[in-house]
Amino acid sequence: MGLPETAFWKTAVAAKNPLEISQLWQPKFAVAPDHRVITAGSCFAQHFSRALLARDYKWMDSEPAPKLLSEEQARDFNYGSFSFRSGNIYTARMLRQWLSYAFEEEEQPAEYWQKDGRIYDPLRPAIEPDGFASVAEMQASRTATLAAIRQAVTEADVFVFTMGLTECWRHRQSGLEYAMCPGTVAGDFDPACHEFVNQGYAGIWRDMRAALKVLRRANAKLQVLLTVSPVPLTATASGQHVLTATSHSKSVLRAVAGELAADYKHVDYFPSYEIITHPAYRGMFYAPNQRSVVQQGVNHVMESFFACQYETFPWVKRKASRGAKPQVVSKVAGASERAVKCDEEFLDAFG
Repeated sequence: MGLPETAFWKTAVAAKNPLEISQLWQPKFAVAPDHRVITAGSCFAQHFSRALLARDYKWMDSEPAPKLLSEEQARDFNYGSFSFRSGNIYTARMLRQWLSYAFEEEEQPAEYWQKDGRIYDPLRPAIEPDGFASVAEMQASRTATLAAIRQAVTEADVFVFTMGLTECWRHRQSGLEYAMCPGTVAGDFDPACHEFVNQGYAGIWRDMRAALKVLRRANAKLQVLLTVSPVPLTATASGQHVLTATSHSKSVLRAVAGELAADYKHVDYFPSYEIITHPAYRGMFYAPNQRSVVQQGVNHVMESFFACQYETFPWVKRKASRGAKPQVVSKVAGASERAVKCDEEFLDAFG
């Protein structure tokens, strides 16, 4: 038949040490050191920015922390985690919302939450540890983030987006999707106004296609690399056991990502999810809680990413070996790498 050894389970998986399983990905496009890369999505996306910086790649930080903040303060205020200060974007609908607001295809929601006299943004209620002083301050902060999104999308070469969840909370009438359940960090939960939604394949596929359409209009040269977070759910509001709910959620996201990669020339899928979760790896990349991904797992994922890139595009490896100094492309020169601050998929999001 002439098929390569990677086409057969015995030679590609069973006969190999798990750490020697290779060629899991045949990248469509190069991600080179001189490409401007932006990252967003679930917490696992943060590992890409750190790995890129460690290898002297150009990761764009379009909304760097003010210089007066220390490194610790910048992390507390959620700067540097992603290419813009949106906080975690867990779902396809939230990505679509942010892009629609940034490129003025939809009007921003006027809704805000309150707690102890402070104001919270329902799109990112955890972005300010103690909320905002006023609605005007909240709106000004969001405006800055939307401007950062526009800059990032229009100037980038590659957008890495990690799909994280199918479960979410929405406003029944407007359809506005929240970053977490109202009434947890702030606001009040009203069952007459708010509803839990476990998004299905069709809805996620439509939202991702709509998001890709906005991205394409804003930047025709932008390549999109999708991944799926391998981090299991902390909790589920679906009524299912959290194990089966996790399997369902991640399977749907993986299916959507695969279909989009098959349908669009400028969209690809990188299997970080499979590398961490597949039984062939015997759970070695999880901490004892069987949920948190250990650093060795993150390292193996990123080594696999670059190995596949170098094999398909040898010129990328030659560029990467030149030893340029690390760069963070941002509005403010010298914005530094931030430590990963994964929020455990927002346990509070489920109310």
